[in-house]
Amino acid sequence: MAEYINIRGQSIEVVASDPANPTIGQIWYNSTSNTLKGLGYQAAGWATGNNMNTARNVLAGAGTQTAALGAGGEAPGGATGATEEYNGTSWSPSGSMGTARGYLAAAGIQTAALAFGGQPATGATEEYNGSTWTASPPGLNTARYYIAGCGIQTAALAFGGNTGVSVGATEEYNGSTWTTVPPGLNTARNALSGAGIQTAALAFGGEGPPPSSATEEYNGATWTSNPTGLNAARSRLAGCGTQTAALGFGGAPVPTVGASTELYDGITWTSNPTGLNTPRGFLAGAGTQTAGLAFGGYDTGNLTATEEYNAAAPVIQTITAS
Repeated sequence: MAEYINIRGQSIEVVASDPANPTIGQIWYNSTSNTLKGLGYQAAGWATGNNMNTARNVLAGAGTQTAALGAGGEAPGGATGATEEYNGTSWSPSGSMGTARGYLAAAGIQTAALAFGGQPATGATEEYNGSTWTASPPGLNTARYYIAGCGIQTAALAFGGNTGVSVGATEEYNGSTWTTVPPGLNTARNALSGAGIQTAALAFGGEGPPPSSATEEYNGATWTSNPTGLNAARSRLAGCGTQTAALGFGGAPVPTVGASTELYDGITWTSNPTGLNTPRGFLAGAGTQTAGLAFGGYDTGNLTATEEYNAAAPVIQTITAS
């Protein structure tokens, strides 16, 4: 095996600040911080973050990894409207939803979000402005829970869910009203997840029952089934990203798929061997395929656990004696 001394020689570059564009394997001594450093490669995976303030499951999530929103859900005392904002480090409570509920979906960003559906089967829709929620009547045309959604506050998509039976109903929101788009999902199901925008959405997982691996793409008018679904069929999962670069994670049954993480490239799903540190279902997600966020959920009880997913990437590391 080649050794550093044979590649670079006996001296190590001494610099006052880290190089602007180092290469993988490059090593240098930072004379300002008095540390030996090098550029290595960080594997893709989940890192544990700070917990939510309210333990809950079947909540909704929106936003990004560094500016996320968690709303609603089922807490130990029952349905809650509790809302929290994540800044990339910690969660802070914000204004509660007008309609306390779990099994709902959300879309948008931290300062302009949309929440809709929930249990008991409701079409209730609320808009969030970064501090307070405002009801947007008349709500969904098909009242339902265990629903999925994606998009932004003024152009959202709602699909699937449960009205007492699994449905494939699909509706588009224009900032004030919902419009039904027939015929809906090809595979009617609830407890599914979604990613993308109103005109380029992705629906995956869920149950009819039983747990499903079904994956469908929406083009703004119709859904098309992808014959290569999730590697692990599951329901009560979370997701984030876009139609061609999505992340799916967690789900039920927890003992088998609660930690499972898969990446979608627009054609196929690939399993990431590094799954969630806290296996769970009934969780929420936010972010992108390369910078995702998982929070809340349920295993043997309601959870506050928060985890950040980062794609493989070069990273400057401090070298120490071991």
